[in-house]
Amino acid sequence: MELPVLNTPAIHLFDARGIAKRVRHAAIFGALEALYDGETLRFVNDHDPLPLLAQIRDRYGPQVSYAYQRRDDQEIVIDFTITLPAEAGEPAPAAAPATGGCGGNGGGCGCAGH
Repeated sequence: MELPVLNTPAIHLFDARGIAKRVRHAAIFGALEALYDGETLRFVNDHDPLPLLAQIRDRYGPQVSYAYQRRDDQEIVIDFTITLPAEAGEPAPAAAPATGGCGGNGGGCGCAGH
């Protein structure tokens, strides 16, 4: 099944393969924080970002959920969806300030692609 690649009002494509590896996580956090309630970030990558998923869980808790759309050796596609509390409606706030690159302070995050 071919996934749509065009942006829609509710689904925004984020292809991490074209972003420098040392800034990928910070870019993803920024993209997630720009989304409104109910919007989805369709994340495409060349490896399964398990450490990133843990960082997202720690940073945003239940307001960011995710579902794999494709998970094979050559391409990973994950939909991240924002769900804010009923009284909210603004972009997702950061739970903690970005500290610079994967793993913070310029350190490696442990992703296989780094």
